[in-house]
Formats: sequence, structure tokens, C-alpha cells
Amino acid sequence: MEVRGRNLAEGVPRSFTLNSNEILEALQDPLSGIVAAVKTALEQTPPELGADVAERGIVLTGGGALLRDLDRLLIEETGLPAIIAEDPLTCVARGGGRALEMIDEKGTDVFTFE
Repeated sequence: MEVRGRNLAEGVPRSFTLNSNEILEALQDPLSGIVAAVKTALEQTPPELGADVAERGIVLTGGGALLRDLDRLLIEETGLPAIIAEDPLTCVARGGGRALEMIDEKGTDVFTFE
């Protein structure tokens, strides 16, 4: 894969080629951090929500969801189903917008669970 950018030391544009092993090595620590964060979140999840997660799985959103095989890695590491959201780059913003519309229509009680 050819990578282009700016050499920070010299301030000039530069391009070079990375092979898949170099890319995998560069992503190793960030992916380990993602897995650790997911496991920590699952450990701190209340039992009633944990049951939903166990049944429905983990939904990956944002740019990180586009990392190839991240869903498979999380399935392997957590033993839970994991899927990539439809349009992961914008789904959280759209969902937040819908939540605000619901608050405008029905008030904040819409989010009260008993």
C-alpha cells in the first residue's frame, strides 16, 4: 500500500510503500486498546443490560468500525456477537438527532425506564 504524507522533520511531501505486516504491526497496540476498553465496558455493564448485549451483541460504530475484521476480533476476544452498524460513520449522530426529536415531542420522560 502506498502511503502519502508530509515529512514532519523536513516539511516536504513524501510517499512510501508499506506491506501488510508493517500495517498489522502499527495497528497492534491500538487494537489491543480497543479490545481492552470493550472488555472493561462489558465488566462494568449492569446485569440487565449485559443480558441484552449477550443476546443482541456488540454494534460497532464510527470510523474504527471500518477497520477490517475488527468485528471478528471482538467476537473472538469476547465470545459475543459483533456487527458493524449500517453507515457507521453517521449512525450515532443520526440516532442522537432522533433522540432529541423524541424529547421535543414527548419530553424527557421518554428515557425513563422502570
